Amino acid sequence: MSILRVEDLETCYDKSPIFQNLNLDIQEGKITTIIGPNGCGKSTLLKTIGRILKQTNGKVYLQEKDLATIHTKEIAKHLALLPQHPTAPGQLKVEELISYGRYPHRKNVNKLTKQDQELINWAMDITNVSDFKNRQIANLSGGQRQKVWLAMALAQETDILLLDEPTTFLDMSHQLEVLQIVEELNVEKHCTVVMVLHDINHAARFSDEIIAMKQGKLINVGKPTEIITPETLKTVFEIEARVMVDPYTGAPVCFSYDSLSSKKPTLDMYVTN
Repeated sequence: MSILRVEDLETCYDKSPIFQNLNLDIQEGKITTIIGPNGCGKSTLLKTIGRILKQTNGKVYLQEKDLATIHTKEIAKHLALLPQHPTAPGQLKVEELISYGRYPHRKNVNKLTKQDQELINWAMDITNVSDFKNRQIANLSGGQRQKVWLAMALAQETDILLLDEPTTFLDMSHQLEVLQIVEELNVEKHCTVVMVLHDINHAARFSDEIIAMKQGKLINVGKPTEIITPETLKTVFEIEARVMVDPYTGAPVCFSYDSLSSKKPTLDMYVTN
């Protein structure tokens, strides 16, 4: 059953459409990952679904209700968005920032309830940030900071989590840690996750469904085994890819690929008559 539905969607930057007539269903309780080359509209789609950007045409439905007709605070009870480059005052302490995730549920803005504090503690525990909850944001590493932002989104206690490149600028260990937290949340809390990833193999391993985009169009939507194929990767990324099955996870793995989009220089290009 779809929990989010996009119908004839169009979003523009400076009156230029990033995508047009886009139709999509996001399945409830699944991890759906959007992949595609830079500038294809992945982040724009996620921001439009999260109502950070306003569409110029079409509709986004949350559980069959037009998102445009729902109050922002009510949406925030169902949908949390972690943007690509979140910012916060550096002097804020970790626990204080995470507590902001409780805002949509708070009746008294100046006071946290016992339930609020329990959810904040849970979010810090599941993301492994409790040990430095009293440190300032400015004094954290990139990996620590990303986990804190994820904890804030989890403290929001929503049915849907939108993540825009949550592993960007993280080392391999922190990338896996963040994605394993997302996977655990999906399994244990049945949270619907929609995320943008650049790493094809991470998308294949951690997703139930993959959306492949190119130049503002949906090229293909399906299970990882249906999307991570030499043919689709050639169409979407303009690469020659070899795909095998990971014996540990059973997911397809893309390896040893060559770019088709870069024209290699030849001697003739530098020789003049």
